[in-house]
Amino acid sequence: MAEYSDIRTGRHCVFLLHAHLVFVTKFRHRIFSDIHLTRMEEIMTAVCADFETRLSEFNGGDDHVHLLVGFPPKIALSKLVNSLKGVSSRRMRQEFPELATHYYRGSKLWSGSYFAGSVGGAPLSIVRQYIEQQNRPV
Repeated sequence: MAEYSDIRTGRHCVFLLHAHLVFVTKFRHRIFSDIHLTRMEEIMTAVCADFETRLSEFNGGDDHVHLLVGFPPKIALSKLVNSLKGVSSRRMRQEFPELATHYYRGSKLWSGSYFAGSVGGAPLSIVRQYIEQQNRPV
């Protein structure tokens, strides 16, 4: 029953929806260190809160990030992704000017594509464990 502790309710529904998202940097540039990923998690947590979603798990490497997001059925995942990528790109450029040299044409941190997988086949504990085990650069 522990897997169902995240069940949420809306006005007319009860739901347990999670998506595993992966964003990669433009041209897979290896630019993130632990300090960047820590700040990125804070930014993405705030964006998720604005969308009434939850960032359940976050981790990444020097050229990508993994997110486990719990979301209500009224949210269009593509809009959430666009906001996560746009806001994080803008804020990271402002707060870490040294990253701007790796931005494509001065404004694009992320590749235009992304991975979104519905989480349901594997227990959430396995997906959380997978994300926790992603290597953070030193």
